[in-house]
Formats: sequence, C-alpha cells, structure tokens
Amino acid sequence: MKVSQTFLPTLREVPADAVIVSHRLMMRAAMLRKLANGLFAYLPIGLRSLRKVERIVREEMDAIGSLEIKPTVVVPGEIWKESGRWDTMGDGMLRVKNRLGGDFVVSPTAEEAFTALVRDELSSYRQLPLTLYQINTKYRDEIRPRYGVMRGREFTMKDAYSYHTDEASLDETYQAMGRAYRRIFKRCGLTVIPVRADTGAMGGTGSEEFMVESEIGDNTLILCRSCDYAANVEKAGCKPDFAAPADLAAADIAAAAVPARAKVSTPSVRTIDELCAFLKTDSKKFIKTLVYKAVNVELDLSAAPGCAKLNRRAAAPDAPKSYPEAFFAVAIRGDLDVNETKLAAVLKASEVALASDVDVERLTGAPVGFAGPVGLTLLPVVADETVTAMSDAVTGGLEKDIHFEHVAYGRDFAPWLVADVRVVKAGDRCSVCGGELYEKKGNELGHIFKLGYKYTKSMNVSFLDEQGKAQVPTMGCYGIGVDRTLASIIEERHDDDGIVWPMSVAPFQVSIVPIKYEGAMKEAADKLAAELEAQGIEVLLDDRTERPGVKFKDADLIGIPLRVVVGDKNLPKVEVKARGEKEPRLVEAAAAAAELAAAVRKELAVLNA
Repeated sequence: MKVSQTFLPTLREVPADAVIVSHRLMMRAAMLRKLANGLFAYLPIGLRSLRKVERIVREEMDAIGSLEIKPTVVVPGEIWKESGRWDTMGDGMLRVKNRLGGDFVVSPTAEEAFTALVRDELSSYRQLPLTLYQINTKYRDEIRPRYGVMRGREFTMKDAYSYHTDEASLDETYQAMGRAYRRIFKRCGLTVIPVRADTGAMGGTGSEEFMVESEIGDNTLILCRSCDYAANVEKAGCKPDFAAPADLAAADIAAAAVPARAKVSTPSVRTIDELCAFLKTDSKKFIKTLVYKAVNVELDLSAAPGCAKLNRRAAAPDAPKSYPEAFFAVAIRGDLDVNETKLAAVLKASEVALASDVDVERLTGAPVGFAGPVGLTLLPVVADETVTAMSDAVTGGLEKDIHFEHVAYGRDFAPWLVADVRVVKAGDRCSVCGGELYEKKGNELGHIFKLGYKYTKSMNVSFLDEQGKAQVPTMGCYGIGVDRTLASIIEERHDDDGIVWPMSVAPFQVSIVPIKYEGAMKEAADKLAAELEAQGIEVLLDDRTERPGVKFKDADLIGIPLRVVVGDKNLPKVEVKARGEKEPRLVEAAAAAAELAAAVRKELAVLNA
C-alpha cells in the first residue's frame, strides 16, 4: 500500500491529555483519535494492528475447540435481573430504556447473555462440554477513564464461556485456556506474569490473571524472589510470622502466664502510632479493631452475635442466608492492614467498606479509635490469623480514653470467625518456599475464572445426565482486553523515536522509503514492493513528496519492523535496517525481496513457536 492511499495524519506534538507512552504514541502514529472522554476511534493503521491481535486471539481460541459466536452488544435487562447483577453491578453498567420502556444493558460483560443462549438450547449431557466465545464491543461507564485505550469506556474484549457436566471437565478447559493465553501473549511479543487472583464481582471458586509490568498499573503484584509464586495483592497470602495455638484450649494455656486484663487511661490517644509512643511499645503488641459494613452478605448470620438485632436480614423466605447489609468488627495485629478484598470473600459479600463514625459509636458504644474485641457483644468479630498468637496485647477498651492491657486471645475474647484478612506486603515470606516477597505494579490483560454455578443456578440452566436426571452445569469465564493488549505491546516495546512493533502485530511488515519517488528510485521501489507483496509480505510504500527526514521519522514513529531506503546514490543496492538496529546495511536490490521475506518469516516463526 502507498502512503498516499491511506489516512495517516501523524503528529509531531504530543496531545496534552496523553500522559502514558502508549497513549502518546498511538495518537502521534495516527492509530487513534479521541471522540469523547474515554471514547476512541481507530484510524486505518491502528485498526490493522488491532485486527492482528484479534486474529492471534481467534486462532488460539479455535485451536482449543472454542466456538465463536456474535451476540448483541445491547442485551435485555431481564437476564441481568435473573442473575442478580442488575442491582449489584453498580454505576459502571450503562442501563438504557427503549421506546417501550423496556430495560436494556450496554454489555459490560456477557455471562448473562451467553448463559441465556445456552439455557435455551441445552438439553443433554451429550452437548457438554461447550465453550463459546466472542470478540466484541463492551462498555463500562468508568468514573475516570484515562491512559487512552488502556482504560477507556468503550473497548474490544474477547470473552469466552464454558459449560460442563462436572468440575473435572471445567478444570480441563480452565487449564487449556491458561495455556492458550500464554501462547497468545507470547505471539504478541509480550512478557506476562500469570498471578493468582480474586474472583471479585464475577463470583466463582478460582481465577488467574495475566499481568504485564507497568509503572501506571492499577494492580499491585506480590512475587517471590526464590520461586515462581505470583499473586495479585488482593489474593496474596504469606507464610505466618507467628506461632498460632492449635485451638482455644492451647490459647488458654499460653495466656496462663499473662497478667490479668487491666484498664489503662489513654486520654485522647487513638491511633496505633500514638499508642506506641504513649505506652512505650511497638505496633505488633496491639490488636487493632475496625468496624466494617458489608453489602449483600451470603452467610448464615443467625447465630452471630448481635446480628438478630443489628443486621438487616433479607425478607425473601427462600433466601435465609442473604443479608442486604451487615456490620462486622475486624481484629488484626496493629502493624498490619485489612485486605478488604479478602474480607469480602470471607464474608461472601459483594463489597465491604469501613463503617461511618456514627455507626461505629452506635455499635461499639465508644468513639472511633477505642473499639476492641473484648466485651464486644453487638457485633460478630472476625479475627485475622495473626491475632490468634497474641497472648499479651493492647486493645481498645470500648470506652472513651480507655484501652486494655494484657489481653489474651481465647482467655479474654473468642472471635466469631478466624480468617486470613491481612494485606501481604514486600518483605513478607512466601507461603510456598519461605523466600522474600517483593512488589511490582501491573496491568491486567487477561483473566480466567472458574465461575462454578453462580450464573447457571440463578438463571435456571439444566441438562439431563446419563440417568435422565436434571443437573445444573458448572461454568468457566475467560476474558482478554484486546485494546489493552495492543497498548501494552507499545508500553513494552518502544524507544525515543516511536513504536518498535513485533512482526506479528505491526500494521505493515516492511516500509519502503524512496528518497524521491521518481525515476530509477520509483522504478526500484515499485518493483521491490510488488515482489514482496507477491510473497504475502505487507508493505507500506512512502510515495509522498516530503523530505527524506520526515519520511524516516514517520517510519520510526509508526514502528514498522523493517525499513528499506531506495536512493539514487546506492542503486542498484538499497539500504535495509531493522527497526531496533542503529545502522543500515546495503543489499542488492535484486536480492532484497527474498532476504526481507525470509527475515519476516523468521521473526514470525520465533513468535509463533
């Protein structure tokens, strides 16, 4: 293709709102243009690269037996109400009404749509397992869209959904998807970090994220220096740095040597730092107690302290374990922070947040800063595992300006629930090998889930097993952000001059730049382009009347992997330079097409291996 035949409005200046490399370069290289905040249009050269990422994804999905379909982007609100996510998805979901007043959703994800389609066609175990996927437009009404297509409101996503007769079948597809994702990102020239992750609003029993390291990443990754352990901080665990008693009886034995609990006056002392200074001790000696409000709790709280009075229970008789909201006290060692994602998972809640000061005083009888687990009868206490090893601690005294000293777990209080709800941080020890953990920032490109029965049960999906008995299928979900993958390639592969594309997703594979598009130079450039295109090589021929320096800068900015300069001084030879190399080399024009085609195929073979 000739430059004069395409739409290539490259920019010399960086747009003011483009703050990350991929956003700047995608705008400058004429890949994108902004229509509104969080909404971007792909120009021809950008769309070529996007389609190549889609093709790689499609090939790997097809290779493991996934079947592509094309659902609608606008879907009925009724199916979201069936799953229960109409009310819980939040303001990020764009709800619309048609002219008849019917509720619809501009799809942010497609569990409901796929499950509704499968439900209407599924009848027998012989139809399973079944994996369907789409590469389609999604919309999420982000509060603060930023970083170009890295976090836009409208985006392209590959999402697949699998349906199975049992967990073994689900696991087989889950593992196959994980392998396919590794191949996809390798073919795109990306270095990804697979990490254990929380299932979040998607629900389910297990998940894995595929991250790329990024300074502007939305995720904190916890990795081990000594083994391959990697997890999102929301899910990460660590080796205990304490010796916990086996049970409450053992805790009582440990507490026997501790003085009796005693009140101590702590006027206007509320924070851990203030207490450390006031009592001349360190934060590991404190039990910090925080009050949380949890939403949509799916636990049986009927026997939990205070729940009958304080926690509003769902009215529906067929949902005895569902609570629209509930309050909990969370006790944790004073030097640690509560991981709210872990806490929400433990409580089977859609979200958790710190209670208001008014609720804290109402539920504990004391101002904020003086809560403690001893004598706290109006709230269920969730204790982090670290608390179980504390036999001589300081806690809030449930009175203004009062704390307790010599508090012993087991002897002085017994929590309603013990769980790992701590935030793991750099310096903690790996739960697998004991090595030191460290942190990185990362962006999520893909995520695979074992959803289990969350959607198939709520949407009444069933099949007949070999005995003719109705069963509910279990389900998996597998997503890749296509735009984000494209932007991440640029984030990882660029230099001061522009993009450095891998051969697999470059908009063109060879750029031919005649110093002047006339005479012998035009004849040689046209001949080389025709020979390359005859071999299936994608060529961009710069036939503009611009100065050579402008053409060279645009070729580097766009990032085409191989550049050929045709100049009258070198003919019958041409200059060939790979995008990442500093110096060109001279090649006989007659042999250039064969050499360039071989170079293209060699790099593609490496990426596709």
